[in-house]
Amino acid sequence: MIRLLIAIFTVSLMSSVVQAADRHAGYYYPEPVYKEYYKARAKGLKTASRKTRIAFVTSITQQNMKREFSPEAAIFAKGEDAEKLIIVGLVDGRLDTIYRSRAIFANMTAAARTLPIFQELGVEDVFTFFDLAALMGFKQITITNGRNFTHQVLLQ
Repeated sequence: MIRLLIAIFTVSLMSSVVQAADRHAGYYYPEPVYKEYYKARAKGLKTASRKTRIAFVTSITQQNMKREFSPEAAIFAKGEDAEKLIIVGLVDGRLDTIYRSRAIFANMTAAARTLPIFQELGVEDVFTFFDLAALMGFKQITITNGRNFTHQVLLQ
């Protein structure tokens, strides 16, 4: 009985520690179903800052709002230093599997490779969207359908 109580206490303590580590889980997205670690091939730019990350997200949002159709996802930065990139699906049935999430990241990689910064660095055929995010100083990327699926990439 004492072992059971200790186990329950330990699990509840670990649960509160995990929630403290990601205070956005449960508010902007459900607890992550999948987590992966990505060792970025790019080092953060010295000019990367909270301001540049917010400008990046604002630019994407403005481009999405100019389209003839409603955006399929909301993209925003959170965290004390705007180091967490969050992508929330706005259409049911679109971002509900790990495979669809990875496909979105593949599309984002294709788009990122056309950016001048990749071409200036000569890495447009090597770096991924995750590398671009690391260049900008993002530490975490979370993609969710906003209902019951969340995939999180922790950039190292």
